[in-house]
Amino acid sequence: MSDSPAARLQALFEGHRLTPTQRRIAHCMVRRAADVPFLSSVELAELAGVSQPSVTRFAVALGFDGYPALRRHLREVAPAEPERGESAFNEYQQAVHAEIENLRHLAALLADPEPVERAGRLLASSRPLPVLGLRAASSQARGFAYFAAKVHPDVRLLDEGGTMLTDRIDAAVRAGASVLLCFALPRHPREVVEALAYAHAAGLTVVTVADSAFAPVAKHSDLLIPAAVGTGLAFDTACAPMLLGRVLLEAMCDELPDAQARLEQFDAGAAARGLFVE
Repeated sequence: MSDSPAARLQALFEGHRLTPTQRRIAHCMVRRAADVPFLSSVELAELAGVSQPSVTRFAVALGFDGYPALRRHLREVAPAEPERGESAFNEYQQAVHAEIENLRHLAALLADPEPVERAGRLLASSRPLPVLGLRAASSQARGFAYFAAKVHPDVRLLDEGGTMLTDRIDAAVRAGASVLLCFALPRHPREVVEALAYAHAAGLTVVTVADSAFAPVAKHSDLLIPAAVGTGLAFDTACAPMLLGRVLLEAMCDELPDAQARLEQFDAGAAARGLFVE
């Protein structure tokens, strides 16, 4: 397990049954792990988009007398990491360093390969395999689906919302799908949460890549693997979720006995058509 502030916070929340509002607070705290030990309850409430009493109830739910006791604890177990000369970096460099830290956290998470291996088995077993990602997560879903289609016999990309989304989930279920893979990134569209609830009700096992274990999609996910996003720029950066998607591809390939043969067949066809210039 990584010793980053975010990892230490996540460990603090594990094992607690949290309400949706409390999960929202926990999610916000993980995303702002370096700042949280120095925030007032009012400031944290504003960041999480909840009421100040909700923050107090959250602290009590974790076993503390109130938010001040929780904050004192956070200053002990999740202090801000040494700056390592960060003041010498401009904002663009700081964003890159933050992404490097996210990748380190992902690497530590993958020290236990069981969740990814389980996901690989699930994804390989589903015919067809629907892959969902809307708005900010659409590029992650599209990238996964592009490569997955080279080795999986039937991948169905769901990257557009609207009334057709549930129809396409229904069509996948009728065709024999047993699993849905979802990429879910902030800001989390309500439509994604509703789509996962619908998929669950339709009998699909939901595997999710999300920015946090406390993301709004968590309650509708059978297996959620977190990969943090960077928040230092005007728009979030998602290097860790993208890499996790490639890791899931690798795990899925390991479970598909004809994956290598399919890749070789594609390469032969590409060469015959002169598809690439290399």
